[in-house]
Amino acid sequence: MMLRAHHIRITTFIHATEDEDKVLEAIGTFIPEEIDDDDVLFDVEETKGFFGNPIKVVNVEIKRSRAVRAFLKHFKELLSEGDKRYILENLDEKVDEEGTLYIRFNKQKAYLGEVEVDEGADVIQVRIKVKAFPMRKEAVVKAVKEWLEE
Repeated sequence: MMLRAHHIRITTFIHATEDEDKVLEAIGTFIPEEIDDDDVLFDVEETKGFFGNPIKVVNVEIKRSRAVRAFLKHFKELLSEGDKRYILENLDEKVDEEGTLYIRFNKQKAYLGEVEVDEGADVIQVRIKVKAFPMRKEAVVKAVKEWLEE
């Protein structure tokens, strides 16, 4: 069973102490090679952190349906059994009322090409806007559950 989604958004922060290229590489861990660069919209915005320190916010969006499908297939393969289990056990709080699945990953591990769910502060957040009918939280939770369990 394939999960269907409208779009994918990946967000993270680049702190002044971090190497921007490395952070973008870490995000690249989540993006399958077969997706065309044109289908991955990158946006880096400069802003200030809580203490006035410069921070860049990276937003990546994948919208085209073929690219979204390729992303979801790759994404599921990246998840360890333990992480799948963790997501399933906490699914109710990982899906919002609008049907978006939110999962955070360890940024340092992603540098190394490893994917690990992490609830910490310095994370890469993946948001999957799931297509479900009817568009209700329960329907989305059910769709994600079937997708991850198979």
